[in-house]
Amino acid sequence: MKALVLSGGSGTRLRPITHTSAKQLVPVANKPILFYVLESIAATGITEVGIVVGHTAQEIQDAVGDGSSFGLDVTYIHQAQPLGLAHAVRISRDYLGDDDFVMYLGDNFIIDGIEDLVDRFRDERPDAQILLTRVPDPRAFGVAVLDEHGRVIGLEEKPEHPRSDLALAGVYFFTPLVHEAVQAVKPSWRGELEITDSIQYLIDTGADVRSEIISGYWKDTGNVTDILEVNRIILESTESSVRGEVDDASQIIGRVVVEDGAKVKGSRIVGPVRIGAGTEIHDSYIGPFTSVAENCRVLDSELEFSIMMRDSSVIGIRRIEASLIGRHVHGTAVPRVPNAHRLVLGDHSTFQISS
Repeated sequence: MKALVLSGGSGTRLRPITHTSAKQLVPVANKPILFYVLESIAATGITEVGIVVGHTAQEIQDAVGDGSSFGLDVTYIHQAQPLGLAHAVRISRDYLGDDDFVMYLGDNFIIDGIEDLVDRFRDERPDAQILLTRVPDPRAFGVAVLDEHGRVIGLEEKPEHPRSDLALAGVYFFTPLVHEAVQAVKPSWRGELEITDSIQYLIDTGADVRSEIISGYWKDTGNVTDILEVNRIILESTESSVRGEVDDASQIIGRVVVEDGAKVKGSRIVGPVRIGAGTEIHDSYIGPFTSVAENCRVLDSELEFSIMMRDSSVIGIRRIEASLIGRHVHGTAVPRVPNAHRLVLGDHSTFQISS
């Protein structure tokens, strides 16, 4: 059995971060989302992984390499344009051969992993198996409709009027029969070859398509809100580890990781928090659910419920929260100027000003 990891796409919902970085490499708890995906695959015993890449191919190849650091053998498959998930399967045909495979979207996060799911698929080997999760607004997802026996009878991609609240999570299991399905479908109204249409083809032709509703934590980390939420979830399981330097004037409260080479001086850090190697925190407050990556500087500032990516700094900024700060970003406070109101008021006027 192989794995196919999709790491193309333009990441428009994460701009401007994704103007200069692959969305799959945005870090949570100081580790790229894609790395969690690859670790999850490696835990199943699968070793052969094809990664579908687009215009950020070089950045992803530089980060992942040949996959040996994950215990994997990685092959890169270039997708010239992001023309849909079924298109990604089409162009991976030669790599996949006649093997069963799991397809995992590289910006999705399942906290419980997929080991049990892979084992069940290997044992029972339906033609396709999809994961479903209940969401409050299904319009942004592929949506499944089940019959009274829980069998999948219909799928639709990002419907205007969803027929259920069951969204497809970004992990799919297929036998080679799916290759017939992806060749049979036509582009949707979005101009893409949809995997939902391919699975619907399998259903319509009598294939054994099964579903499982997952109750564990799942997120499509396609926007800042979801990335910060995943960061929070991962940090909640952080075990304290202070390997860097923390002076006597600083307070470390709760579960805090201070990596080797990091320096904390005159600061208060309230966990869960992760501070990367080589980072300096001086005269500052770092609040819960914050990840500061390697080689950053936080001086005379306050940072909470945020992610700061590597080689960035904030100086003299009193409060930053619920923020995603990219690489090589440098923020400083503006000089303070006196507040003033300039008025021209007629006779007998009344006015109120919040001062």
